[in-house]
Amino acid sequence: MRAHLLLLPVAAAVIAACSAYSQQPQRLAATSGRQCFLAGRVNSFWGANDESVYVRTGVNDVYQLRLSGMCQNIDWANRIALRSTGGSNWICQGLDAEILVPSPIGPDRCLVTDVRKLSPEEAKAARNVKG
Repeated sequence: MRAHLLLLPVAAAVIAACSAYSQQPQRLAATSGRQCFLAGRVNSFWGANDESVYVRTGVNDVYQLRLSGMCQNIDWANRIALRSTGGSNWICQGLDAEILVPSPIGPDRCLVTDVRKLSPEEAKAARNVKG
């Protein structure tokens, strides 16, 4: 009986910690002015060049992801994988994710160094970069 009573406060603390951790991206966005998105909500992408890629989440939200160094062939890739590197699937800032681009010798890993949500005007212009 005593063991069960002890588990209740521990369970409550674990639930509170998980809840606080899941809200961390929203807090970061609120305090830094950044916009965050879930990696699993990306529904399309296009590469602007070897150092930048655009991803669309939902219907109207477009994010520019800047990459460290050159990410070979991303502007020609038919598919990519976006993998979050943090403990959650939220992408809010550089180093939160990496992009994997298929190649004949295995995937190229490209670290995301900056994340920026585009304004509606910038998103419209970005669509014309490569369609």
